[in-house]
Amino acid sequence: MADGPQGVTELKRQLTLLDATMINVGTIIASAIFIVPAEIALRLEATSLTVLVWIVGGIVSLLGALSIAELAAAMPEAGGGYVYLREAYSPVWGWLYGWANGIVINPASIAAIAVGFAGYLGHFVRLSDGGIKIVAIVSILALTWLNVLGVKAGAITQNVLTLIKIATVVGLIVIGFVLPGGSSANFQPFWHGAGGTVSAFGVAMLAVLWAYDGWIETTYVGGEVVQPERNLPRAIIYSALICMALYVLVTVSFTYVLGPEKVAGSKLVASDAAAVTLGAIGAGLVAAAILVSTLGANNGIVLTAARIPYAMARDRLLFTSIGRVHPRWLTPANSLYVQAVISVALTITGQYNWLYTYVIFSEFVFYALMCGAVIRLRMRRADLPRPYRAWGYPVTPILFIAFSLWLVANTIWEDPIDSAVAAGLILVGLPVYLYFRRQTSDIRTDV
Repeated sequence: MADGPQGVTELKRQLTLLDATMINVGTIIASAIFIVPAEIALRLEATSLTVLVWIVGGIVSLLGALSIAELAAAMPEAGGGYVYLREAYSPVWGWLYGWANGIVINPASIAAIAVGFAGYLGHFVRLSDGGIKIVAIVSILALTWLNVLGVKAGAITQNVLTLIKIATVVGLIVIGFVLPGGSSANFQPFWHGAGGTVSAFGVAMLAVLWAYDGWIETTYVGGEVVQPERNLPRAIIYSALICMALYVLVTVSFTYVLGPEKVAGSKLVASDAAAVTLGAIGAGLVAAAILVSTLGANNGIVLTAARIPYAMARDRLLFTSIGRVHPRWLTPANSLYVQAVISVALTITGQYNWLYTYVIFSEFVFYALMCGAVIRLRMRRADLPRPYRAWGYPVTPILFIAFSLWLVANTIWEDPIDSAVAAGLILVGLPVYLYFRRQTSDIRTDV
């Protein structure tokens, strides 16, 4: 039903399994896979390690997906992690997740991807720095308006863009192996000494997990997925498997064409690999592919991320107007507008370049807490309906938690300043939470 208690308009379940899966895949595959392999090759040097880090990153993401899928099926509500942490621990943990992701990091991600989109548009149309910002802002506003007009409009756009980008990545893989230019000799060096490898592997893992990040996006629209107890777990797991296969194969393809040394020295590895096999036309094709890829990724974030502040507002932990659903289009229009305003402001000021370490650090703190929530709720809420139970429980969530602890510790060791800022970014939400909590208490006292 579109109407809730006392005539309040509610979100409607309209998203299918395909929609939910394409939201995740389309958000995961942005521009990182076209660029990140160069940084990984620079740090790890050997082919075996550059491929292994993508496999390990994919397995880690899959462990998280298998675990958190249980929460998604049991609590298919808008807001995803905000709801899971609220129910498993306390409202403050849900708030801190919502603050870090829905109000700060996701709008910054939207700004960063929009600027990246505009930058690649410069391959076809000459743009000044100001022109890049204008194009980025227009893209943010256009995607926001599209998703205000209806969740199906946003989902259909996401499906089309994601299927195009999957076809593009598959094409890059096939072209790399089939057309002249590549050689198995380019896989050398295949291995090198272990000195400093563990630390370098951990740093490279940050870049890989940045590229994989997004497998949780569809949980934010849990309140709009049809048969969520069945479709949410499948969408989360399918998307993790699809992206793992694509990332590993395209990395092998790039290396087959260029070799580890050239991959490490490339600023746009996908373009350089395409230039070897397709000539000058290859760079243009890759630029076009990145345009589609970044646009699709941003559409996915715009669509899903606005549901976090929406859910917080429904709990009266943000301004209640943000929690309103548009009576005609059945979307959290006000939350989408606020998200756009923050994203545009960050685009104008350029304050989004801090994302890299901050996102992964904070995300894996909360991902670990969510996997802990699977265990905690199994013990405390045995009565909670669980249409899907995490495969491999309790080993699966425990392994993910252990990896998350290692990753966070390694990040603190390797990059203490950015790690401290990331922690501060999370904690600065506490006084804001206390303000809204006090306002809610006052309202209840008055009643």
